[in-house]
Amino acid sequence: MTATAAEQNDLASRGGHPQRWLILGVICLAQLTVLLDNTVLNVAIPSLTTELNASTADVQWMINAYSLVQSGLLLTAGSASDRYGRKKMLVAGLVLFGIGSLVAGLAQSSGQLIAARAGMGIGGALLITTTLAVVVQIFDDAERVKAIGIWSTVNSLGFAVGPLVGGVMLDHFWWGAIFLVNIPVAVIGVIAVLRLVPESKNPRGDRPDLLGALLSTIGMAAVVYAIISGPEHGWGSGQVLLTAFTGVAVLTGFVLWELHIQYPMLDMHFFRNQKFIGAVAGAILVAFGMGGSLFLLTQHLQFVLGYGPLEAGLRTAPLALTVVALNLTGLGARLVPRMGTPATIAAGMSLLAAGLGAIALLGRQGYGGMLLGLVVMGAGIALAMPAMANAIMSAIPPEKAGVGAGVNGTLAEFGNGLGVAVLGAVLNSRFAALVPAAVGAASLPAALAAADGEGERQRITDAFASGLEASQLVGAVAVLAGGLLAAVLLRRAERAEEAESTGDPRPEQRAPERA
Repeated sequence: MTATAAEQNDLASRGGHPQRWLILGVICLAQLTVLLDNTVLNVAIPSLTTELNASTADVQWMINAYSLVQSGLLLTAGSASDRYGRKKMLVAGLVLFGIGSLVAGLAQSSGQLIAARAGMGIGGALLITTTLAVVVQIFDDAERVKAIGIWSTVNSLGFAVGPLVGGVMLDHFWWGAIFLVNIPVAVIGVIAVLRLVPESKNPRGDRPDLLGALLSTIGMAAVVYAIISGPEHGWGSGQVLLTAFTGVAVLTGFVLWELHIQYPMLDMHFFRNQKFIGAVAGAILVAFGMGGSLFLLTQHLQFVLGYGPLEAGLRTAPLALTVVALNLTGLGARLVPRMGTPATIAAGMSLLAAGLGAIALLGRQGYGGMLLGLVVMGAGIALAMPAMANAIMSAIPPEKAGVGAGVNGTLAEFGNGLGVAVLGAVLNSRFAALVPAAVGAASLPAALAAADGEGERQRITDAFASGLEASQLVGAVAVLAGGLLAAVLLRRAERAEEAESTGDPRPEQRAPERA
């Protein structure tokens, strides 16, 4: 049975769905599984490099195929769920995610795993865009904030504990188990959604923008491919320049298309709002710092410090524990009214940058310096994320809150993939510049295997550590600069609101009317 708008309002006035907390638990489990797969692959990098003969670029595509497909389809998936039914799209997402996980777990080559990860990204896009919509539907006004807070905590937890879960699985099973464990979760999720979740949809919802989704996915993939292949082929090579130009051209076409059509996947008019731009910039750079740093951190723990997969996963846990502990206490939510949104975001992003810098500068000396960096990073994420979510949702009209969440999710996913690509490219460039030319620099294990003597192996390991340090520092600078820029834009938007408050109390919160 499909709930109309009137029925949904009546549901909210009666205290929400009677099984709302059980439904929230099911939704959070599915959401956690999807988000884990953004980072769970990081600790399997040494195993994939050895067993599938994967190069560094192959490994980056195994990670990016998932995040790029997912980010390219988030807005279209959200529009489809509004039009065809959120319950239907939840079930479809779980089924696709389960099938993709099965294919990934049984993959025999890098190409097969990359294709399976892309398929999982389709299912993940459907799940991410529908879970929050269902949460909003089944809870009344009094409990909705608490429910969304739990949902947001699961988001943070999913990105942070992937290496830990992956390490536990790899300590007892082969690398394919990190995907096969998703299958029972998907099966349980399908059964629970069919039995518990009420259907809801908006028959007058915007039509899916299939061409926009295609253009955005192709454009982002081309740009990231150029970044990944730059160190191998040379930044000035025809292949890299052509791919980069193609990506920029396709993304330009995407923008023009979105401005032209009646029902765009991404309403470009939102970007006239400085508050929206500032909050989105912060969201991208938090994802950039988290995604890129975790990609590098697990390699540092295993290749440089010599920990096994489980040990490496356990040593990333302080980041997750800090985020969850501070989110559950509501520290960020309490500080926003006291400090203001711009100052809270600036403080959080500065802490995140400081954590990245601590890992870069102290990581070679052992795990102690890395632990400090992880805790500081977690504090920064817990502080900045609630403030940015509040800024994004207050920058757009309530009737377009789903669109705002979709934009935030899309650009955050893009930031995660871009962080892996950019920081991985910095690592590759630095490693290739320092490693002995006769050895070759396709990957650290290959270089070590070809090394002649213990002295040369030590020089190669030192070169890899130097590349990791340079990458983390680049990430720290980018996060700090982006955080300060976001704070400045948000402060300017607040001042504009104050100046115009006499005629309209919140003029900046309205998206400009389309021509």
